[in-house]
Amino acid sequence: MKRKKREYESSELVKSFARIYGFEGKLVAFEIKDFLEEYLDESLFREIISVDLKDKTITIKIDSPLLKNDFKMRRNFYLKKFQDKFGAEKFNDLQIL
Repeated sequence: MKRKKREYESSELVKSFARIYGFEGKLVAFEIKDFLEEYLDESLFREIISVDLKDKTITIKIDSPLLKNDFKMRRNFYLKKFQDKFGAEKFNDLQIL
């Protein structure tokens, strides 16, 4: 299908606005949260309060002390998984709060 000059897909438009207004990190954080929703069990995913990305650092806030400890112990594993999935240049650290 050939697109006209001004015809865009909605995802391209959202990414373009994110780039212009400087909230690309929020979009990547949403993608990480979606990835975790698929990767983790539903009950474990409900314990994740928020996912944020600032200055190439992913911050994940977790309510459950057991899940928080698991994430801290496997921090390098999750960071590598995120880098493989979304690009190593986007992240260089993972904080679990």
